[in-house]
Amino acid sequence: MLTRHWPISLLAVGAVLLLWWLATFAGWVNPLFVPSPAKVWLALKEIVTEGYKDNSLLSHIGASMKRLLLAFLVTLATAIPFGLLSGYFMRVRALIEPFIEFYRPLPPLAYYTMLVLWLGIGDASKIALLALAGFAPLYLAVVSGVARIPRDRIAGARSLGANGGSLFAHVIFPSCLPDIFTGIRTALGMTYTTLVAAEMVAAVSGLGWLVLDASKFLRSDVIFAGIILMGAIAIAIDLSVRLLERALVPWIGKDL
Repeated sequence: MLTRHWPISLLAVGAVLLLWWLATFAGWVNPLFVPSPAKVWLALKEIVTEGYKDNSLLSHIGASMKRLLLAFLVTLATAIPFGLLSGYFMRVRALIEPFIEFYRPLPPLAYYTMLVLWLGIGDASKIALLALAGFAPLYLAVVSGVARIPRDRIAGARSLGANGGSLFAHVIFPSCLPDIFTGIRTALGMTYTTLVAAEMVAAVSGLGWLVLDASKFLRSDVIFAGIILMGAIAIAIDLSVRLLERALVPWIGKDL
C-alpha cells in the first residue's frame, strides 16, 4: 500500500518545496510569474480570512462543490444503470455505445458553448457539462466490470432462482463494485478538471473563476494559492472515495 511509504512521499514534497524556495530566493525565476512560498502563504491566509472579491473562500468552494455534487449525482444515476444494462445486454450496448464513442474523445469545452446556448450561462449548463464529462468513463468501467463476471457465477445464481432485478441487485452489481469504484475515481477526476475549466469560461464564483480573475491582475500569488486549494480539495475527494471503497468492497486485494 502507498500509505506504508508515506515518508518517501513526504520527502518528495519537501524536496519540491525546497527547490521552489531556493529558486525564488536565489532569483532564478521572475517573482512576477513564480512567487515565493512565503508570498503564496500570505495570499492563502488573506483569501481564507478575508475572502476574494467580496465573497468568502467558503462561498467560492461551496459554489464549486455544489456544481460538482449535483453533476456527479446525475452521472451516478445514469452511468451505472446504463453500464449494467449495456454490459449484460448486447443490444442495449449496441444502441448506446455509438453515441458514447462519438462524444467521449471530444474536449468538454468544445460542446460547452452549445450547452450554454441551450441551457443558459448559469449553473444548469455547467452541471450538464460536468455530467457528460463524467458519464463516459464511469459507463465504460461498469460495462467492463460486467464483462469480467464469470459466466458460471451468473448461471449458478439463475439455477438458485435469481432472475431479472434480483440477479442485477444480488449478483451483477456487487460483482462490479471494484470496477464501479475505479470508474467513480476516474469520472470524478474528469468532472473536477472540467469544473475548473467551465468556471474559467463563464462564471462569477468558484475556484476556477478565482484563479482566472487573479490572472487578469497578474496576482500570481493568488493563482498559486488557488491551485494549491484545488489540489488539496481533489486529494480530499479522492481519499474519501478510497475510504468508502475500502468500507464497501473490503475484499479488494485479498485472496478469496
